[in-house]
Amino acid sequence: MDSFFIGLQFLTRLHVVKQTVWTEEAFGMSVRYFPLVGLVLGAVYGAVALALSWLPVYAGCDFPVHVRAAALAVLPFLLTGGIHCDGFMDTVDGIFSGRDRERMLEIMKDSCSGSFAVVSFGILLLLQYAVLLDMPLEVLPMAMLAMPVVGRLMMVIGISLFPYARPEGMGKAFGKYADRRSCLLVTAYTVAMLALMGWQALLAAAAAAVFSLWCGRYVTKMLGGLTGDVYGTLCTVSELIVLLVYLFTYSVFY
Repeated sequence: MDSFFIGLQFLTRLHVVKQTVWTEEAFGMSVRYFPLVGLVLGAVYGAVALALSWLPVYAGCDFPVHVRAAALAVLPFLLTGGIHCDGFMDTVDGIFSGRDRERMLEIMKDSCSGSFAVVSFGILLLLQYAVLLDMPLEVLPMAMLAMPVVGRLMMVIGISLFPYARPEGMGKAFGKYADRRSCLLVTAYTVAMLALMGWQALLAAAAAAVFSLWCGRYVTKMLGGLTGDVYGTLCTVSELIVLLVYLFTYSVFY
């Protein structure tokens, strides 16, 4: 269980058990528990969405939908510390810089955010807010539950199926203990969890996997592999894809 709590502490601000000493093996093995970390986050997201959606209805009051959407859009940043969005911004800065491989990696490692990062993050946040604003109450809590689970499964896929672009780094330990066999195991238990959430969760995972595999191959051609920032990008964009799938399928089938 040490690896699970290390993953929870690394990916979130939910420090149930304070881990002060991390071995490389325990840190690397935490990849196998990323979707379970997502499930913990999803339980919080879903509970908040349920409270903001239905408690006002039962109380007979009119809660502004735009305030609810804004709160749910901001909640993931508060509980994760924005770690994945930081990776998304760094990735966008590097990939769209138009430089050579080494310069792209330097830009992605730079702590300063460029114009590409700021604009892209604004677009991402705006899209997430718009989707949450239009999301029907009937599927909103389940979408918020599935969203972080799928996002962290995509991180496992990126870590396991693609090489690491840098000679050293935090992602190196992940790749060392996350091979294709462990990816298959993680995918299997995550799909089982998603199946309990319904067919929309499975469809959302399939759509996110298509994007993640394409993105992984595209970035690997440019950089020779993925980095920790790209893992965050896979998670962040996949979460948006999950929300889009729930919104689209509800509008079509219900």
